[in-house]
Amino acid sequence: MGLLIVGWVGSAQAADPQLIKTFRDWDAFTQGEGATKTCYIASVAKKTRPSNVNHGEVYVTVAHKPRRKIQDEVNIVVGYDFKTGSNVRAVSGAMSESLFTSGREAWAYDPDMDGRLVDGMKRGTNLAVSGTSARGTKTNYEFSLFGFSAAYDAISKACKIG
Repeated sequence: MGLLIVGWVGSAQAADPQLIKTFRDWDAFTQGEGATKTCYIASVAKKTRPSNVNHGEVYVTVAHKPRRKIQDEVNIVVGYDFKTGSNVRAVSGAMSESLFTSGREAWAYDPDMDGRLVDGMKRGTNLAVSGTSARGTKTNYEFSLFGFSAAYDAISKACKIG
């Protein structure tokens, strides 16, 4: 996929991310050690629409944060601010969820939704995401899910929750 390294906000003291392995279109990472260890997978959008718009970096992550007892935290990041108060639609196969936005990011409303998103991503071949920019532009992204399950298994092994 081209090695995407995502830094976590607020982790100035944390170690640099360490690549576990690349699984087709997904990279799996660990960051930190012991109580501060976080594991995540990341992939960049394969398709961006409309084509005449600068989308900036567009990627999706799924993270496990054992210290905070967080598992399957899905985050979609774009290179512009989403429209204030808008939602992002994420679809993979039969799974369709509406995520809330904050600035350049979109998140699930609760851990159950994160779980549904991950389950849908495990079963699908792509993840389609649509949103609206602060300027009112309707945007659409497609992420490949090839390698998702293997990358997810790798971080689940590296960062056990419980």
